[in-house]
Amino acid sequence: MTAQGKPSLRVEWFSKRFGDVIALDRASFTAHPGELLGLIGPNGAGKSTLFECVAGVLAADGGVVTVGENRLSATARKDALFFLPDGVQPWPDQRVAWVLEFMEGLFESAGGVRDDVVTALALPPLLDKRVGALSKGQRKRVAVALGLLTPAPFLLLDEPFDGLDLRQSRDMEAVLRAHATSGRGLILSIHQLADAARICDRLALLSSGKSVGEGTLDALRTIAGVGDDADIEEVFLALT
Repeated sequence: MTAQGKPSLRVEWFSKRFGDVIALDRASFTAHPGELLGLIGPNGAGKSTLFECVAGVLAADGGVVTVGENRLSATARKDALFFLPDGVQPWPDQRVAWVLEFMEGLFESAGGVRDDVVTALALPPLLDKRVGALSKGQRKRVAVALGLLTPAPFLLLDEPFDGLDLRQSRDMEAVLRAHATSGRGLILSIHQLADAARICDRLALLSSGKSVGEGTLDALRTIAGVGDDADIEEVFLALT
C-alpha cells in the first residue's frame, strides 16, 4: 500500500499457452498507486498477452490478480483496472465528441474531467471528426483519453506512445504523469527500452513470456550485476 494509503495491484504467476507455444510462463509484476510502471521487452515478449490475461479479455492457464488483500476473479477486475489495447478504434463511424461524451456518461466521470483530458491531449481540433477518419497518432490520443475518463484505479495501456511524434510523446508523458500523481497506477507496455527507462518510475522486464526483473533502473543494475552507468539495454541483455 503506497500513495495516499491506496492498495497496490499484484499480478502473479500468469501462464498462457497457444498449442505448443508458451506465451507466458509464470509472469508477474506489482504496480503501486501513484507510479508509472513500464512493462518492457521486445516485440513478442508477451506484453500484450499478459495485459489481455490480467484484464480477463483472454483466458489464462494460471495466474492471480490481487488488489490489497482482495483476490479478484476475471469478472471482478473490471472495477479495479481498465485495459486499453493497442490499435483500438472504438465506434469508427461516430465523431470524437460523441465517443468522449458516451464514455463520460457510461462511467459517470467526475465533472470537468472530460474537459481537462480533451485540453491536455490537444483534442479540440478533432472533436467534430469521425474516429475512423483519424490518423494513427490522433486515434491513439483519443483512445488514451477514453482510458483516462474511466474511474479505474489502475490503467493498463498497451503502447500508449505508438504513432506519436516527439512533441506529442512528450505531451502524453506529461498527461500520464499528472494522472499518476493524482494517485492512479499506470502500467505502460513499451517496446522501446530507452523510452521506458526515461518515462517510468519502475520497470518490469519480460522476455519470452517470463519475468526477468522488476524495480528501478538502479535496482535492476544491481540485480544484473552491471555498472552504475549501464543503460537499460545493457541491463536487459544481462538479465536475459
